[in-house]
Amino acid sequence: MCMGELQQPILEIETKRGNRYKPQGKRYLIVIGTIIIIIALIVAGMSYYQATRFNSKIMVNNIQVGGLTADKAINKLSSTKLTNRVYIGEELILDENETEMAFSDQDKSEIKKLLKSQWTFFPSFEEKNYWLIPKNKDEFRSETLPKQLEEKLQSLNESLKAPEDAEVKLVGGKIVVSNSDHGEQYNIAAILKDFKKQKYTSEIHLQPVFTQPIAEDSPIIKEEESKYRDFLARTVDYKVQDKVYTLKASELIKDASISKDMKVTITASDIKKKIDEINQSQSTLNKNFTFKTHSGKVISVKGQGYGWALDVEKEAALVQKAFEKETKSISASNIYGHGWTNEGIGYETTKNNGIGNTYAEVSIADQHIWIYKNGKLVVNTHVVTGKHSTGEDTSPGVWYILFKRTGYTLTGSAVGKPDYAIKVNYWAPFTNSGQGFHDASWRTNWAGNAYLSDGSGGCVNTPPSVMKMVYDNLDTYDPVVIY
Repeated sequence: MCMGELQQPILEIETKRGNRYKPQGKRYLIVIGTIIIIIALIVAGMSYYQATRFNSKIMVNNIQVGGLTADKAINKLSSTKLTNRVYIGEELILDENETEMAFSDQDKSEIKKLLKSQWTFFPSFEEKNYWLIPKNKDEFRSETLPKQLEEKLQSLNESLKAPEDAEVKLVGGKIVVSNSDHGEQYNIAAILKDFKKQKYTSEIHLQPVFTQPIAEDSPIIKEEESKYRDFLARTVDYKVQDKVYTLKASELIKDASISKDMKVTITASDIKKKIDEINQSQSTLNKNFTFKTHSGKVISVKGQGYGWALDVEKEAALVQKAFEKETKSISASNIYGHGWTNEGIGYETTKNNGIGNTYAEVSIADQHIWIYKNGKLVVNTHVVTGKHSTGEDTSPGVWYILFKRTGYTLTGSAVGKPDYAIKVNYWAPFTNSGQGFHDASWRTNWAGNAYLSDGSGGCVNTPPSVMKMVYDNLDTYDPVVIY
């Protein structure tokens, strides 16, 4: 009985299940299809949303555009204010009036490119910041603000300590490198260059850059030191008459500087001292000449009108310029003496102790003259020199022929003759005071001792018969040795 009761319900359930099977399968398919459609719609909507809007954490030029379409992003960018604050490091340098970003509809295509490039199928929370420069030029940012920044930096630099470059100089004959000092001034060019590289954003933050000095160990300083070493190796061959002196910069130059274009400026040296030494050893002005007379006797005769010396001041300047210009050799050119116009006489003459082999020799004791040409005696004659009794003696010394004249009138004064004018046929003076060789047709006393009480007013009276020969064998600048 119990078994029968149990079998009947089971059959009913199976029957029921068999009867309900097909209707329940259709409903299932409908539900699944509905779910798929809903998902597709959601995916399509999501895809459309993602394709038309920026991801949530996207920025353009530091401006949040997450969730915005391209149109709304452009509107937000173009209406955003730029504070125009410029910082160098932590310091606010400029705080200018606000201006609007220069974005416009012309930039929409670039915004769309950004929108496309940042697209992800599913929403992304990755932070990204894109940078754009508007197509419309922002004149305030590109022209006005950098100019204001430059002016501000220039103003600040005026009160800041300037850097000091290391320098190379020649001091006391040694190459010395001074220390550099960094100073506090801004490197305006570098900061402005950094400004141009900045992103187009509200505030501008620049790195502080300071003007750097040339350091002691820099290649520039090493090159400068090399220039000074090269300079100290310079020499100048300095020729005085027939002698050449090799002057060395390393021995003579004490203080000097060399510019970047290799211009040398000497401020202290021993050049003048060296030229003075050369002058003292070689010049003849106011010195005694060693002279061998016609008889072979060697005497000493002081230079008077004849002789030369170096103008040490001018010659030192000449040598200094040669060192500065790297001139290899020069000849002395500033010569002076007791000549007619202060010229130095006898500089070109080096033979016979500076007198040469062409000269006139006058012996007061012998009352005689000898004229030599190139070492050969060409004229000799007795003469009458200045009157000894009245102190009008012909002046001893080494003189020279000032000039020559024929048909000349001598004027002047003498003891007992306050004013005179005497015509002579030949005149060859050798002192600036008016002593010289001339014929004396009026003279009758040609005795060897006539000069003692019946001599001339200082000239060398020469017999008229030989005066022309004397005149013809005397040339301007020939030495006249009187003793």
